[in-house]
Amino acid sequence: MSDESESKPGLWGRFKKGLGKTRGQLAEGVGNLLLGEREIDDSVLEDLETSLLLTDVGVDATTQVMQELSQRVQRKELNNTRALHSALGGLLKDMLAPLAMPLSVAVDAKPCVIFFVGVNGAGKTTTIGKLANRLRNDGNEVMLAAGDTFRAAAVEQLQTWGERNNIPVVAQHQGADSASVVFDAVQSAQSRGVDVILADTAGRLQAKANLMEELSKIKRVVSRLDAQAPHEVILVLDAGIGQNAISQAKEFDAAVGVTGYVITKLDGSAKAGVIFAIAQQLPKPVYYVGIGEKIDDLQPFEPQVFVDALLAND
Repeated sequence: MSDESESKPGLWGRFKKGLGKTRGQLAEGVGNLLLGEREIDDSVLEDLETSLLLTDVGVDATTQVMQELSQRVQRKELNNTRALHSALGGLLKDMLAPLAMPLSVAVDAKPCVIFFVGVNGAGKTTTIGKLANRLRNDGNEVMLAAGDTFRAAAVEQLQTWGERNNIPVVAQHQGADSASVVFDAVQSAQSRGVDVILADTAGRLQAKANLMEELSKIKRVVSRLDAQAPHEVILVLDAGIGQNAISQAKEFDAAVGVTGYVITKLDGSAKAGVIFAIAQQLPKPVYYVGIGEKIDDLQPFEPQVFVDALLAND
């Protein structure tokens, strides 16, 4: 048995545990599909639709799924609730499949500059720390830029991650110009031949206009050192905010051109269905998802594992 196949059950189990709250929310409408091979009637479809909406799959994505399932039922392609459950899984996997893309460090860029954006509390700084550990273990020389200078705890937190993983961190005092910090970090990384730099940025959404202008400024300043930088702009979204993730994604994309997502805190939310809403409205790669607090609980997004764990019957 290959290492990959051996790891799948373990990964599936971790996703199943991490998605427990959302799976519990889905249980009434989805779990009932597996209670015997019942005939599909209007009440079955209504329960399923309600369950999808309650987990923040979103109106558009839910409508698309329910229309397809209803048509298959009318064509007699689905004869019982177990068949409906299987068809649901297939549709959800197909919906998420375009989002599955590994994060690759640009080999023609040294350093590969990756910005992390998102509001305070989304888990941005923690995500950077966990990803830095992953990239370093993959053989990359990594540097961190503590660009969230407004929040003192963010700088200290990133420095702690750097010390823990033996990764250099470029930081300045609280209140320093964020663009200056990131500029210095990229310049240092260029001189030292660093492979990848992960740059934290401010996330105080209450000053929305100022925040977006600050992010645009960081991008402009860094492009002076490398016209292609940043090579990735990753938006970190807290799964717990549900449909609000869509509006956040639109705002950050307009300001800095988001290239992909990390969805955090799936284990603490019953709204993991928001990933389907993102797939429907703002489809960009979901590079990683957070399913727990441990350093290796930041996992590459795999739609098949995700959906299987979401629809698992306890």
